[in-house]
Amino acid sequence: MKSTVNILAVCLLSSVLWNCSSEKKEKTQAPANTSVKEVKINNPIITDKFTADPAALVYNDTVYLYAGHDEAPDDFNFYRMNEWLVYSSSDMVNWEEHPVPLKPADFEWAAHSAWAAQVIERNGKFYWYVTVEHGSIPGKSIGVAVADSPVGPFKDALGKALITNDMTTDKTQISWDDIDPTVYIDDDGQAYLYWGNTACYWAKLKDNMIELDGEIHSVDLPNFTEAPWIHKRGDWYYLSYAYQFPEKTAYAMSKSITGPWEYKGILNELAGNSNTNHQAIIEFNNQWYFIYHTGGIQPNGGSFRRSVCIDELHYNPDGTMKRVIMTSEGIQ
Repeated sequence: MKSTVNILAVCLLSSVLWNCSSEKKEKTQAPANTSVKEVKINNPIITDKFTADPAALVYNDTVYLYAGHDEAPDDFNFYRMNEWLVYSSSDMVNWEEHPVPLKPADFEWAAHSAWAAQVIERNGKFYWYVTVEHGSIPGKSIGVAVADSPVGPFKDALGKALITNDMTTDKTQISWDDIDPTVYIDDDGQAYLYWGNTACYWAKLKDNMIELDGEIHSVDLPNFTEAPWIHKRGDWYYLSYAYQFPEKTAYAMSKSITGPWEYKGILNELAGNSNTNHQAIIEFNNQWYFIYHTGGIQPNGGSFRRSVCIDELHYNPDGTMKRVIMTSEGIQ
């Protein structure tokens, strides 16, 4: 009798254990009809060329991306940039490349260097503010080109530089402080140009967009290096810029485009293996985007062979910007 009871007990325990195991297995197994969405690696967004110093324009439901073309050989550790590139997209994921719209050689007074630049539209014309090395005045300078289309072709709008190095020697003696132009047209129609390296400058532009309207001013910002970018959201103006070196991106806020500016902190961390960190900020289809570059294309990407990336930008209830999360997935 005792043996029979033991046998029954073993059978009962085995049944309980088998049922528990089966139940756990049923809970952990995914239903047969469940599918896993594939996440694509979309950063960098351009992989057949090295692209840097992005700027972007939203026009007629399309985003136009303007970038410098990094062409430095693998064993050459400085910038070699001989042209600017333009791409367009209606969804921020798929990008169409257009013919090269502009080169430093298109400015008869310029010597070389297709450094950072930005395009803006006014009255059906597209104005491209560019950084180049001047041919006769030592140092970097800012020129402006114009076109009837956001993809060009562009031509020199002024026949000379808009800004030259000898115009800002009271702030710094370096020859590369007049770089990285950004332009913004305020709600009242007044256009402003910001630019600089180690010193941040700004000036009003005349309605023709190719002449300064008044004196050059400067803004005192913590650890300002270069790459200013102006944008507005609601009642707030935002001035983001490259901070320290190697560069992070920081920003300040103001209720006026002319300041005073209140420093708010870091927006984007070091851009991977790139010493520089250059941003554009746009709103498209009710979503804000942060466009930047890294040295993300391997094995030869780096500080002089950079690549444009895009991630979403978000704001806090008080208007401050949340720190950018740089991702490999980018925009899906």
